[in-house]
Amino acid sequence: MQDLVIGLLQFDQAWQNPKENRSRIEYELKTHPGADLILIPEMAFTGFSMNAKEFAEEWDKSESVEWLMQRSREYNTAFYTSLLIKSEGKYYNRGVFIAEGKMLAYYNKQYLFAFSGEDQVFESGKSQTIVSFKGWKINLQICFDLRFPEAARNQVLSGNPQYDLLLYVANWPTRRISNWDSLLLARAIENQCFVAAVNRVGVDGNQIVYEGHSCLISADGSYLTAPILNDSTLVLHSISYLHLQHIRRTLPFLKERKL
Repeated sequence: MQDLVIGLLQFDQAWQNPKENRSRIEYELKTHPGADLILIPEMAFTGFSMNAKEFAEEWDKSESVEWLMQRSREYNTAFYTSLLIKSEGKYYNRGVFIAEGKMLAYYNKQYLFAFSGEDQVFESGKSQTIVSFKGWKINLQICFDLRFPEAARNQVLSGNPQYDLLLYVANWPTRRISNWDSLLLARAIENQCFVAAVNRVGVDGNQIVYEGHSCLISADGSYLTAPILNDSTLVLHSISYLHLQHIRRTLPFLKERKL
């Protein structure tokens, strides 16, 4: 299986301004071409807004989804991020995985952040979403899901782990950033998988401060890309399936996990 080049697009999201955020993302895409998969922070085009009535897009005619599909074709890369979506009269913080100009999979955030009122606005997802991309099995997650290990529990089924790579896109504030760092390392170790996580920087419309700490972690809990502090940037790093297999063979504890 081929190595996978992961891009972490960490940037300062303009508050509830999709047009400006598309411009900022486009700028970073032009500076670092060549990724197989690029992660963009949660609610990519609005910031972490509860104003779903104004900014949620109809699922079957989303301008943001179409924009990502176009960029996917143009840059020959896949994207994972989340959007404010309206579907069948309900609102979702929905993760979208787009590749080759098409919607490959989507994921509804399971654990909604009650302290911000997210649970009063959005419907919660009910299950994991694992997508196959270039031979890799990839688990899609969003921000607050990180606090709940059961949301990302990896298991061996039919002799193979369910997934190889765990993705988090987030708006995770500075005041709890030590939790972000610790929990990401834990998810990599306990699930014997790579973890790629992207967070925003800057100050949002609620005056909440973010400092990033986007990172890429190996299945043994070591950093491949150390937490990126404050910069708006697109950082690329390759992950190796052979390296992952070596770690799983050396410590095959996933096979001992009870269902």
